[in-house]
Amino acid sequence: MAERNRRKTISGLVTSRTGDKSVKVTYFYRIRHPRYLKEVKRKTVVHAHDEANECGVGDRVIIMETRPISKLKRFRIVKVVDKAPVIG
Repeated sequence: MAERNRRKTISGLVTSRTGDKSVKVTYFYRIRHPRYLKEVKRKTVVHAHDEANECGVGDRVIIMETRPISKLKRFRIVKVVDKAPVIG
């Protein structure tokens, strides 16, 4: 696949399966508080497209920006880094 432009890639955690070929991915980051200068943890939840329906809740994935796929989906799953442990 030829690279067309630079797109953001983010590592995150699958927190929910929201339907067919859709997942919610949460990624955490830290920012410095402007007044108190302490690092504060933040998180963002994005909807991502999972073409192969291979992700489950708890998986660590890499997502990439893409064209709008639906009203909320602007990212797609590039790779599943770690699968969640199966209990039972």
